[in-house]
Amino acid sequence: EPGCAPVKELLLQDEVKFAYVNITESMVALKQFLKYRDSRADFDRIKKMGAVGIPCIVVEGEEFYFEDQIEEFLKSVK
Repeated sequence: EPGCAPVKELLLQDEVKFAYVNITESMVALKQFLKYRDSRADFDRIKKMGAVGIPCIVVEGEEFYFEDQIEEFLKSVK
């Protein structure tokens, strides 16, 4: 997905453990993402901007970080 590769690189550089999920390769993964996107308030501002919300870092299904919050996420895991 566009925008995901640079974020993936940042996570690798900072040695952050993560599972990379490509929602275009799995119907199950796509459905899970859409469930989050359609039901979580975290996505409200993203949807208002007309964006999809990818890349998105999901922490244990409870915390969501979007492209403009990557630096904030990286600081939180150091």
